[in-house]
Amino acid sequence: MCTESNKNMELYTVTVATGSDIFAGTIDTIAISLVGMNGESTKQDLSHLLLPGTVSDYEVETEQDLGKLLSVNLYKETYLFPVQDAWYVKYINVTSPDGKLYQFPVYEWIDGQTSVVFPEGTGTILSIGSNNAIMGQRTEELKKVREIYKWKMMFEGSPYCIDADTPDDLPINEKYSNLKLGSLGFTFILSNIEVGLKGLTSSTDSWRNLDDIRTVFYFNRTDVSDEVSKIWNEDSFFGYQYLNGVNPMQIRKCEKLPENFPVSNSMVAASLGTSTDLTEELKNGNIFLADYKILQGIPANPLINGKKQYIAAPLCLLWKDPKDQLLPIAIQLGQTPGEQTPIFLPSDSEWDWTLAKMWVRNAEFQVHQSVHHLLNTHLIAEVFSMATHRQLPHNHPLYKVIVPHLRYTMYINTIARNELFGPGGIFDQIMVVGNGGTEVLFKKAMEEVTYTDLCLPDDIEARGLGSVPNFFYRDDGKMIWEAIESFVSSIVRYYYRSDESVRTDPELQAWVAEIYEKGFLSNKSSGIPSSLDTVPSLVKYLTMVIFRCSAQHAAVNSGQFDFYGWMPNGPTSMKSPPPTAKGVTTLQSILNTLPDVNTTTTGIVIVWQVSNEPLDQRHLGEYPNVLFTEENPQKYIKDFQEKLVEISRIITERNQTLPFPYPYLNPKVIENSVSI
Repeated sequence: MCTESNKNMELYTVTVATGSDIFAGTIDTIAISLVGMNGESTKQDLSHLLLPGTVSDYEVETEQDLGKLLSVNLYKETYLFPVQDAWYVKYINVTSPDGKLYQFPVYEWIDGQTSVVFPEGTGTILSIGSNNAIMGQRTEELKKVREIYKWKMMFEGSPYCIDADTPDDLPINEKYSNLKLGSLGFTFILSNIEVGLKGLTSSTDSWRNLDDIRTVFYFNRTDVSDEVSKIWNEDSFFGYQYLNGVNPMQIRKCEKLPENFPVSNSMVAASLGTSTDLTEELKNGNIFLADYKILQGIPANPLINGKKQYIAAPLCLLWKDPKDQLLPIAIQLGQTPGEQTPIFLPSDSEWDWTLAKMWVRNAEFQVHQSVHHLLNTHLIAEVFSMATHRQLPHNHPLYKVIVPHLRYTMYINTIARNELFGPGGIFDQIMVVGNGGTEVLFKKAMEEVTYTDLCLPDDIEARGLGSVPNFFYRDDGKMIWEAIESFVSSIVRYYYRSDESVRTDPELQAWVAEIYEKGFLSNKSSGIPSSLDTVPSLVKYLTMVIFRCSAQHAAVNSGQFDFYGWMPNGPTSMKSPPPTAKGVTTLQSILNTLPDVNTTTTGIVIVWQVSNEPLDQRHLGEYPNVLFTEENPQKYIKDFQEKLVEISRIITERNQTLPFPYPYLNPKVIENSVSI
């Protein structure tokens, strides 16, 4: 028989969904309380056993109507055994006594004995006059997050990163899944077994001939890497890589020759032919420059295998010929012209010209890996991730749109700091900028980076590459940029109805300010915003963030084995100094300059591993975690996905007509985040 008090109780139905991962369930005690505008329910136990893939319903009674629900508090306590038993929560739905559905997207691991707060899923931004209860809840949420996500400086002059020495120190939601970790380890083991059995990793000898380099891998190969090994020394392919290779970021139109690169009309007459000259081609916009001056003054790795290493800061002049091929026509292997720094030409002897191009490709490898790949995607993406977690609460619409593009970034970066460019890491073992050079290079690059560099349309225009034919990175990248921009614009304009709402959102402004401070070290000359004042400026900024974490990383990462799997096309280091005279280079002197057998092998193994994304992938536009609960944002996501399908169709059809396809910006293969 019901008592009078029972009759007055309010009944809420709570639905809890556990993830489907084999380890997602828990045997710990889980309790919940509901927080509304009118108060909070008492803490109520849910279960001692939540199995993977289950959706369970519970009832929560309250003495009064809680009003509009703001959040749910989850409590996890050890049951029976004092062991760590993480629980993955997909979502919690609550149906109020009047039948209204409140959705709480979670999609996170909860670890240890703890209590966590998850806000109601409707995307909301703060503004002048926001409810005190809502503001207090968001402040408390971010306070707890900041206790977990703490900054540290990797080294002076570099972007800040998460304060975690090893992957085990990371927050649980930043760690690789078991599936991804297992597949990464499997790839690592297989690639090392093959080269280990051949004894290549222990040989400190020079290569006896170039063909022997093909023996590094027999099973791990691609069609492109095989083709590169055949055409790597052709001038047309050398030039092609500046547009559609693994680093399309280095070249720019040359309207006037640098004063320190005294190339004359007579020098390049044999390359240009009798119908034109250098002066005319400069005027016509057909001359381009790759300048590696950033390497000037970078200390070379002192020893690899006990042998001294050498670095150069070359300049390379290229010409777009009447067939629309980009051809190298002059190379200077230093920034200071003179008798000891000759300008090498295609008309020089075969080995002189080949070695000059190798030195350029060596410089390209250093700048690509350190600046355009590691710094401008990996490390900057980690800054985005840290600031997003620290400054944007879960129900901020910008958090919802950004966080899928931050998945696993902290984990792969922590691995990289330990094993790649940390002390004694792979860079120190194989790269000429290792052993301290990377730090100096990072610092120089940070002083030079600009907002223009980070925004693809602006960067293309600034480098004068808007009309260069057969520039597939530009063409595919612009399609993707515009698709992201359209998607972001729809989301932003749905939540921000005016420029004032952008200016007065304190969480947004704190997010941008922290990225400016911790990521770009408050460098005013960079032009990178420290605040945002308008809706269009916010759209552009978000587009930049998402593009850099997804498409830009794919462009400078996914083709690494294709182009560097043949080492002469991307030497990691050089163990003889740059030539100071012409006519002295032989095949043997080239073999004596290129990296040793074990150095080559390690480099090829690494580029194989980073070019092959482990399992547990999410490609651009895939959002299996339903973070937006409103109908309109869900429609915008669908529209975005449809645009990406169309872009993929266009790229696929074009690639079928090309002798050398460019697949790296096909949305089907772009990962949502920097995760490898």
